Amino acid sequence: MILQKKHKVLVQGITGTQGRFWTERMQEYGTTVVGGVNPRRAGETCCDVPVFGSARDAVRELGPIDYSVMFIPPSAALEAATDAIEAGIGHVVTLTEHIPAHDVMRIHAAARHHGARIIGPNTAGIVTPGEAFAGIMPAFNPRIFQPGDVGVVSRSGSLGTLISLQIVKAGRGQSAFIGIGGDPMLGTTTSEALAVLGEDPRTESIVLVGEIGGTMEEDAADVIRQLDKPVISFIAGRASPPGKKMGHAGAIVMGDRGSYRSKREHLEAAGVVVVDTPGDIVGELQRLTA
Repeated sequence: MILQKKHKVLVQGITGTQGRFWTERMQEYGTTVVGGVNPRRAGETCCDVPVFGSARDAVRELGPIDYSVMFIPPSAALEAATDAIEAGIGHVVTLTEHIPAHDVMRIHAAARHHGARIIGPNTAGIVTPGEAFAGIMPAFNPRIFQPGDVGVVSRSGSLGTLISLQIVKAGRGQSAFIGIGGDPMLGTTTSEALAVLGEDPRTESIVLVGEIGGTMEEDAADVIRQLDKPVISFIAGRASPPGKKMGHAGAIVMGDRGSYRSKREHLEAAGVVVVDTPGDIVGELQRLTA
């Protein structure tokens, strides 16, 4: 999940307005985009790379590909994700929001069967500052991303951007940004993302941006206890009424599990410093890593 320049990236939906725009930004930043997919435009060139009819055609022609990033509408997401997974692409960055739940379940089943990792759905993407990015995070903005030693895990792209901005403003930088996404059924959990950063030699401390709903932050407490790196967290939704959907599709609380109080209690019991506002993160980060 820590993308590097050496990794080969395929863009599914490259010829669309968003696909083309973000492909150009990724290329300018250093991401190795080797091709794109649009079944109706196969044989053409877009953003100086070949366009294929499918991910399987791309792998047959280009050889192994490490990552796919999907600029695909919800109705076509299942077909596109399955195509990438069955082509042997190990990481599928699924930007698409509002994929039908039964399609998401089938995507995850295919990924498990083939040993692939889904990042998302409804993710803003992943960034390795100074190396590469895949998705729609503004990696190219030096006020938001700079190479450093702070790993960031976030369900929210906007909150992740805000906190990354504050990290850079304080004179720090990020080792990696992992946007796990806001879908109720995520391919990469908070625990899995934290474990990756825990093993990353460039990451000295971790910022976890969570939100109410689901139990991923509670479940991550056991992983955090095994880390030898300080973790600071902000949980969005402190004032949200229980039992009401707020923000992301996954942000719904049933009973006590998934509530702000439950998440905070579990994280603090694992040694995490949980702050009240995003603006408090940098101060705690400086204090814990001085």
